[in-house]
Amino acid sequence: MHNLRSHISVSCHCFFKGIDFLFQRSLPSRLISPLRVPAAWRRASPPTPFPLPPRALPRLSDIPPGLTCCLCIKSSPESPLIIMSTLSPDKRRKMESALSQLKKHTVVVADTGDFNAIEEYKPQDATTNPSLILAAAKMPAYQPLVDQAIKYGVAKGGTEEEQVANAMDKLFVSFGLEILKKVPGRVSTEVDARLSFDKAAMVAKALKLIGLYEEAGISKERVLIKLSSTWEGIQAGRELEKDHGVHCNMTLLFSFAQAVACAEAKVTLISPFVGRILDWHKENSGRASYEPHEDPGVLSVTKIYNYYKKFGYGTVVMGASFRNTGQVKALAGCDLLTISPGLLAELSQDHSAVTPALRVDKAKACDLEKIHLGEQDYRWQHNEDRMAVEKLSDGIRKFAADAIKLETMIKGKMLSVKNGI
Repeated sequence: MHNLRSHISVSCHCFFKGIDFLFQRSLPSRLISPLRVPAAWRRASPPTPFPLPPRALPRLSDIPPGLTCCLCIKSSPESPLIIMSTLSPDKRRKMESALSQLKKHTVVVADTGDFNAIEEYKPQDATTNPSLILAAAKMPAYQPLVDQAIKYGVAKGGTEEEQVANAMDKLFVSFGLEILKKVPGRVSTEVDARLSFDKAAMVAKALKLIGLYEEAGISKERVLIKLSSTWEGIQAGRELEKDHGVHCNMTLLFSFAQAVACAEAKVTLISPFVGRILDWHKENSGRASYEPHEDPGVLSVTKIYNYYKKFGYGTVVMGASFRNTGQVKALAGCDLLTISPGLLAELSQDHSAVTPALRVDKAKACDLEKIHLGEQDYRWQHNEDRMAVEKLSDGIRKFAADAIKLETMIKGKMLSVKNGI
């Protein structure tokens, strides 16, 4: 046994309640122990396939806890070496990735416009924003969607500004439609950040986007409309939810005042930005790093989650804008977490234990007091949070800047189409 390499490729018969299956897999030798098995065991009838997820090589973590694996290494036909392994629940957990463990406690959402990444990590939902769409629209693989949106805008007619606006809306919805082919849940599509202080314009744009989805055969139940968490945005969310049955995702959320106002507006979901909160504190505190348990972004989301659960609000919390996997794991148990493909990849390779840090029972026991915020109280309390004021305005400007870049790209391509180039 000690001569075996650290990982060995073997043929395996796994016996569980009289059913066995055969597969090829590399197995860490530290998990197995040698045992000679009676010849009668080796002359068992042909194996019956055991039901497994459809992949070429089943992972050992797919084997039910307590299943005994009988591994036959063909050292020689006369004297095969038989190795037995029983997967205890603890060993099974150790073999699971942090991503798999996280999915047991939290709805995992992909924060990307890249369809390939969505397909690889199989999240429940996906979120997009102007910055992500701009990045994806530059990729050759997605040029057909851009071309389709431009043709749509030109066909709708009107002024150049109207044609570009229609093309932008079509492009955002086209990305959403493709994403919905790959996720079982919902996609978030964002209203232009330049409308962040115009309630009526945000409502009108949201209804237009929902109309485009419905024209494509997608129910509004599968779409979340993303709105900036300004006072006007929050009230637009209130109207869309109450009067039109449109579900809203309130984005660019940095302050507790914003979170309270969103809950009172009865919006579906909020997206507090963990990483951007951390960025601000690192820039303004002189500290180069924070441990997850003291991370200002993690603490902000934890407080909001506890407040919502303690007082029974229907609005759910989706942590967003992560900088590292430590932040993600520190918020395990949150309703949802939207995670970039890069961090999803890291989590899929991480095999450390993930336990729920956020729990409803802990939230119910916290000592937070319920408050009510009218417009004046909201504006004052939000204004008192310098980080939130600066990051909200900065976020709106950045999303607006990327929307303008996308418009400029579409204008150029639209001109080429009109000129027959």
